[in-house]
Amino acid sequence: MTRHVLVLGGARSGKTAFAEQLAIRSGATPAYLATAEALDAEMRDRVASHKATRAVHFATIEEPLALSEALLKAAAKHDVILVDCLTLWITNLLVANGDVAKAVSELGATLMQIDAAKVILVSNEVGLGIVPDNAMARTFRDLTGAAHQRLAEICDDVYFVVAGLPMTLKGEAPAQAESRIHEA
Repeated sequence: MTRHVLVLGGARSGKTAFAEQLAIRSGATPAYLATAEALDAEMRDRVASHKATRAVHFATIEEPLALSEALLKAAAKHDVILVDCLTLWITNLLVANGDVAKAVSELGATLMQIDAAKVILVSNEVGLGIVPDNAMARTFRDLTGAAHQRLAEICDDVYFVVAGLPMTLKGEAPAQAESRIHEA
């Protein structure tokens, strides 16, 4: 049985670098399933930089909305799949007027179907700050919090990363990293 993983942390916390190390140590054919959409020049530069940094280690798959379908396809070819990130995916769904709760439920069911590949989900913890001042931001926070709770229930290992240091919330403590890929 493959152990699925949820990695949470704040912006620039080191969560992606930690998840990348887990993925590299976990499999021979890792895939990086990116949910970001490059809608402006700064984001296009950021995406290009990330692709160049991870190209040596990962096959890249880009899918902003149909995450469950992309995971099933990737699991047929890869032994570990890093999904970065769920908060961007949820944002994409909200912008597209998608049903976030239904999509999260489908993602949970998909994770339970995948046993030949390890799935590592990365997401921003958004519930530690102040209450947002507008309805859309509160909805985003609420949906993201609910998604994290559901996925933490399903995943075998859950980590919270602060200042590049992972804390084990559930499951096995991670092995020490031999080298680091720096989060850009």
